[in-house]
Amino acid sequence: MTKKPQDQETLGLIAGGGAFPLMVAEAAREKGLRVVAVAHEGETDPMLADKAHEVAWIKLGQLGHLIKVLKKAGVTKTVMAGTINKKKMFGNVRPDLRGLTLMSRLAIFHDDDILRAVAAELEKEGIEIVSAAQHLPGLAAPGGNLTRRKPSKEEREDVEFGWKIAKELGRLDIGQCVVVRRKTVLALEAIEGTNETILRGGRLAREKAVVVKVSKPSQDLRFDMPSVGLETLQVMARVKASVLAIEAGKTLFFDKDAAISYADRLKIAILSL
Repeated sequence: MTKKPQDQETLGLIAGGGAFPLMVAEAAREKGLRVVAVAHEGETDPMLADKAHEVAWIKLGQLGHLIKVLKKAGVTKTVMAGTINKKKMFGNVRPDLRGLTLMSRLAIFHDDDILRAVAAELEKEGIEIVSAAQHLPGLAAPGGNLTRRKPSKEEREDVEFGWKIAKELGRLDIGQCVVVRRKTVLALEAIEGTNETILRGGRLAREKAVVVKVSKPSQDLRFDMPSVGLETLQVMARVKASVLAIEAGKTLFFDKDAAISYADRLKIAILSL
């Protein structure tokens, strides 16, 4: 017997860019959930309208509008999925009154501070943020050496060195990715994102750069998990980088099989610790 909409459990989806929101919506629907999405103009793929039952579009910073949509739909649990281009934050933010109020309370505009503040506002309204990854558990990176080639002794030492730097970078809530070679830091991720960091560091290395991407020590994985995928490996190939090190169980690995196959062809090592 088909459930009537009012009988279905409703899941809210706060959607950013990329394929992840579409994947989450599709997986949730397959579980019989009714998906009500709040999408961000200029970020979210319009194809989300084909995956969710309802989609409302907002501008970045319209927290009051976001909450109104979710409450009207009877949402008590919501997920956050997808990316927001941080470089657009200086020109495309159009906060409503509630968004402005929240921003005025923040001393520093770091990712974790903003997301925790948004989560707190939602919880005040009886809306709990849950992990989007629970709907796609197969996306979490498994542990171990994921490629045929293993890092050399020198590369492994660079991974260990880069890991410490990346964790410290994350502790300061600046970024999650570090590019190193021969125990020298070549690039640290900031607002430009992972791909640009890899290109910048890889060009300085000329070849054999080691890319390390980890979760922040205090990161709330319900709404902010590091992610890599086939595109990450393709960017690494452009600068002849040799190793990608990620954190097992705390990293979303998109297009995993294709990415590993691609890495094997180019003899790039993928290490998940």
